[in-house]
Amino acid sequence: MNITYSEATIAINASIEKAKSLHIPVSLAVVDTGGHLVAFARLDSVYGVIDFAIKKARTAVMFGVDSDTMGTIVSGADIHGYGMLNSNDGLLTIAGGVVIKNKEGKIIGAIASSGGSPEQDREIANKGAAGIF
Repeated sequence: MNITYSEATIAINASIEKAKSLHIPVSLAVVDTGGHLVAFARLDSVYGVIDFAIKKARTAVMFGVDSDTMGTIVSGADIHGYGMLNSNDGLLTIAGGVVIKNKEGKIIGAIASSGGSPEQDREIANKGAAGIF
């Protein structure tokens, strides 16, 4: 099962409210289980973080773990880390990409925030992931 557009917009809106409360201009991306973009919002963020948000979300959903968890895995891979980071058209393994699960605990997509600090991006994305169910 994939995230629906309706669910994606609920997640985006929850993240938008969190970003606004923190006064942070971010880009937000929601992807389905195939890593395809379902919804996107740019809150006056700089151009460069658009791709970051999409890649964080894709990284989370492709590996079934939040993007910073994948970063921990890659950093422990020594010489193989370079290959891992450059797989799948490039991964982004810093905080801010969060898997979205349905009520049964199955991954249905991922949401990511980019533009704040890693901790802020994680907090904003977590709010969106939690906002659906």
